[in-house]
Amino acid sequence: MTLLIFIFWISLSVLFFCYIGYGLILFLLNKMKAFFGLAKNRTEPEELIPVTFVIAAYNEEAVLEQKIDNTLAIDYPADKLNIIIITDGSFDDSNNIINRYSSVMLLHQQQRKGKFAALRRAMQFVQTPVVVFSDANTLLNKECIRRITRHYQDEKVGGVAGEKKIIHNDQSSSIGEAEGLYWQYESYLKKLDAGFNSVTGAAGELFSIRTGLFTMVNDDLILDDFFISMHVCLQGYKIAYEPGAYATELPSTTLAEEEKRKTRIAAGAYQSIGYLKNCLNIFKYPLLSFQYISRRLLRWVCCPPLLFTLLFSNIFIVSNGTMPLFYSLFLFAQFLFYGLAMSGWLLVNAGKKAGLFTIPFYFVFMNYCLVKGFIRFIKGRQTVLWEKSLRQAIE
Repeated sequence: MTLLIFIFWISLSVLFFCYIGYGLILFLLNKMKAFFGLAKNRTEPEELIPVTFVIAAYNEEAVLEQKIDNTLAIDYPADKLNIIIITDGSFDDSNNIINRYSSVMLLHQQQRKGKFAALRRAMQFVQTPVVVFSDANTLLNKECIRRITRHYQDEKVGGVAGEKKIIHNDQSSSIGEAEGLYWQYESYLKKLDAGFNSVTGAAGELFSIRTGLFTMVNDDLILDDFFISMHVCLQGYKIAYEPGAYATELPSTTLAEEEKRKTRIAAGAYQSIGYLKNCLNIFKYPLLSFQYISRRLLRWVCCPPLLFTLLFSNIFIVSNGTMPLFYSLFLFAQFLFYGLAMSGWLLVNAGKKAGLFTIPFYFVFMNYCLVKGFIRFIKGRQTVLWEKSLRQAIE
């Protein structure tokens, strides 16, 4: 019984720390920095720096024209903004669409090797000090590049993470509400991370790095945005966070499509652990290691199994019949939570919105995808030539 109680409290403590405690600690530390005047304010640079905008697009003819028009409408001098689009392996009308724009450089080869291979190839043509990456199926606000480049006044900043926003309206799919709430939570944690030290992993929808910090590794990399941004940190720089530069995207069309996307991301996360083993060096990177372990590693590796150990240790403790009332109440709360999650799952799977069940449902859903992604990674079944998830068309 002593061992079960130990397992219960360890499981509960780690889970609480990963999902609530870590953010609370950073919130308090950032408040202390602000109180003592240690937080820095950003101002517009005197001179705008040249930027290259890189978009990897595989068979994106449905959205490509709108994406290019959106990019050209960004408020940044045309002579300081280069645009490169890579369409490797595409067999739709993408190349004909791009060729209508004289200001856009098209890179295309018949062989498809994956997104990171495409980005590596594009980087050979980047001659500006800063590069901005964005996905083809997202739209950006007009001020995004100005808001990003101002951070490079700080020599310690090696990259800038923009914000990802999920468009949620009456026409959105049932999964949209849950995905939108998740990204609001993630964006808030990114803000806390940046205030403390550095963002630990940028989203591929919109992020930027100093060109010279791009790291060439094998083409089999799955989670390219996470690796690229984290490797900037391993070179001694920080990733700033800029909520004023944001990418908007509509949610997946169905729960099955979102599951496919999340599982692929999870498999890529486990792969990246091997590539980023230096992030565990707490002596060389004390702040970064604390963030990476707390924000990423514990959540990916420990949280899914700890949900099981928390539940089953609680069941066995209560079955003893002589333990304090707290354990019975907590077990009831666990059953209630999973009941709400299951109700949300059934609603979303039926194409209906989860409402009050949204948070329990998406929490369990994310951890389920982590388990599924881990199995796929262990079996070596996740290829870089992934089948993209169907998302609603951008409007």
